[in-house]
Amino acid sequence: MADLQDELHTTGGLDAVPDLFEDEPRAPVSDPDGTQLERARAILTAHPVADGYSGLPWALRHLHWYDLELGESSVDTDVPRLRAGHVGALFWSLHLPEGIVRDRAVGATLEQLDLVKSVVGAHPDGLRLVCTAGQATDARHCGRIAVLLGPAQAAALDDSLGVLRALHSLGLRVLTLSGVSWAGETGLTRFGEEVVREMNRLGVLADLSGASTDTVARVLAVSRAPVLFTRSAARALRPHPANLPDDLLAGLGAAKGLCMVPLTPEQTGPSVRAVADHLDHVREVAGPECVGLSGTFDAGTAHPQDLADASRYPHLIAELLHRGWTESHIALLTWGNVQRVLRGADFTARAAQQRRRPSTANIADLDG
Repeated sequence: MADLQDELHTTGGLDAVPDLFEDEPRAPVSDPDGTQLERARAILTAHPVADGYSGLPWALRHLHWYDLELGESSVDTDVPRLRAGHVGALFWSLHLPEGIVRDRAVGATLEQLDLVKSVVGAHPDGLRLVCTAGQATDARHCGRIAVLLGPAQAAALDDSLGVLRALHSLGLRVLTLSGVSWAGETGLTRFGEEVVREMNRLGVLADLSGASTDTVARVLAVSRAPVLFTRSAARALRPHPANLPDDLLAGLGAAKGLCMVPLTPEQTGPSVRAVADHLDHVREVAGPECVGLSGTFDAGTAHPQDLADASRYPHLIAELLHRGWTESHIALLTWGNVQRVLRGADFTARAAQQRRRPSTANIADLDG
């Protein structure tokens, strides 16, 4: 246990000083002269990271004052560290603490949405709220970091497709399908299937991290758009319940979905090498077009010391280069795969809107 604690670094305290401010950031152990680290930075300049999960909105709720533009040591994420880490886009989670359900979940999610828009509006030189792959690329070309809204919890719908449409109109683009009666251990109910179809029509992506095996199987069968696992690694390497077995990874690859590997010791292990092992495994089983990155910073979890905050992505890419990853595969991992999934959701939505009107179904009629 002592060895594990030595390798972990939990950020977020007021006294934490990010390694970004070191005069000479150290190279990974496998890159003693720093050659791979410099190459990693060059690749990331062309193909920045699209980070699949940031817990920043909830973390900011508890701060009386912050400035993400100048730097904020009380959280893992700010604009200087995002730029140092070559992060071009990130999904800001609207997940809520356990115990907030139904109408309280709707209100709390709306408050999260409002907070995100306020934060982005207060940092216009660094951040830009976007909804599509094209808007994310435009933001990057303008020197801004693209912020996408989601994932939110399925409980935030309060079993209402009208609420889903309202959240989408406010910018929501990812919904986690777990923890509700219509997407539980026994899979999707008839209403749950209708939710997925309406998500397809709107362009809201399904996040299946933490969903039951039966729910995953049914969503893969029903959805015409790609699906995400925003925080899942390889169960063959680490038996965490949110990690994916090889048969599911293979199925995800066949469906051209996306498994976004979290940088957390609980799911991937306490080192950069352990995270890279999971990326290797997912790439091998699901394919290079189906693997992405999920920082999970500011989500209340520990991180490996060399991946302690959003500035450290070049260290992970340097490790992958050391293992023989090509620039084309790294470009897919960091930026290309998220762009493909976002474009897939938009294409599916445009096609669905030509043949399907907004659904008026309700849970009482379908599941009662």
